[in-house]
Amino acid sequence: MNAATNERLPLASLLALAMAAFITILTEALPAGLLPQMAQGLMVSEAWVGQTVTIYAIGSLVAAIPLTAATQGVRRRPLLLAALAGFVVANTVTALSTHYGLTMVARFLAGVSAGLLWALLAGYAARMVPEHQKGRAIAVAMVGTPLALSLGVPAGTFLGSFAGWRTCFGSMSALALVLMAWVRLAVPDFAGQAAGKRLPLRQVFVLPGIRPVLLVVLTFVLAHNILYTYIAPFLVRAGMAQRTDLVLLLFGITALVGIWIIGVLIDRHLRTLTLASTVLFGLSALVLGVAGTEPFAIYAAVAAWGLAFGGAATLFQTALAKTAGDAADVAQSMLVTAWNTAIAGGGLAGGVLLDRLGVSAFTPALLVLLLATFFVAWAAQRRGFPAAFE
Repeated sequence: MNAATNERLPLASLLALAMAAFITILTEALPAGLLPQMAQGLMVSEAWVGQTVTIYAIGSLVAAIPLTAATQGVRRRPLLLAALAGFVVANTVTALSTHYGLTMVARFLAGVSAGLLWALLAGYAARMVPEHQKGRAIAVAMVGTPLALSLGVPAGTFLGSFAGWRTCFGSMSALALVLMAWVRLAVPDFAGQAAGKRLPLRQVFVLPGIRPVLLVVLTFVLAHNILYTYIAPFLVRAGMAQRTDLVLLLFGITALVGIWIIGVLIDRHLRTLTLASTVLFGLSALVLGVAGTEPFAIYAAVAAWGLAFGGAATLFQTALAKTAGDAADVAQSMLVTAWNTAIAGGGLAGGVLLDRLGVSAFTPALLVLLLATFFVAWAAQRRGFPAAFE
């Protein structure tokens, strides 16, 4: 290895971004583990509390592109601090609110903050390091996502069981305040884009390689969310309904391993890793379809699925950042929109499949989506997922 390869990453700055990702994901997912307590506190049904997750996703979906486009000229650190301040306000209101409507407004604000923050993270991380370290830097910044899902949500659920759900959201506000201080002290500031260098949305969308990456995001994440959202009824068929928590913990642990592997290899093998992750997810779906009543096969398939999915966000964000160049933040806002569309679509498509055809229809649907993912990524060998990075 040469000296350039051994340059140290600015870990203090990158881990602050990872904490921002952690807060974003945990704020989004926390109500799922606190449904009964929140329903009682707000005097509504659990189904209505479940919509606090939906309204959060809608906030991200509608805000990411217009907010990112409107703030291209704003300096990056103040913009990051503004997004974090949005979480402080939203989680504080959620912790104190006794009115369901006010809680929903706060959750929408949290989603808006998340849409802006997600659009910033990858480009911010990439600007901190030289070209040959961009993938690793983005991988570090993204490590907060699997940590939130595998450790944060179970820990939040546990805290809520004895300290109350309001304490959980209050703790999230305090954590965001601490992070704002961390960002102010340790994260470098960067100028926004000069007016002459800003590309309009349409021009960014038609840049070579952008559309293939966004399509890969849409199909891969849609496949994931069909399975992840409805994993509980899938496990019922194998008599493992009481093991859902263990299955999801296994998924979270292997996702952490996956993001570590991606972080080590991504700058040299982005294309290969993308194709391999897609194939591994496809094999997992096939095993779940063929041997979905065997507990051992399910555990093995879920472990492989977590390994394949863990680094997916890093792969896609790195591919988009390298492809978009100076327009990375606008392109990332499109990725946020595609990702949240896939989350909503996964819940809808999975529900239709479950109601009309049962869980046996999941594997064929997943395989069709993952075949499309593989062939789009394979075809994008010049721009998007180029062999030149290998």
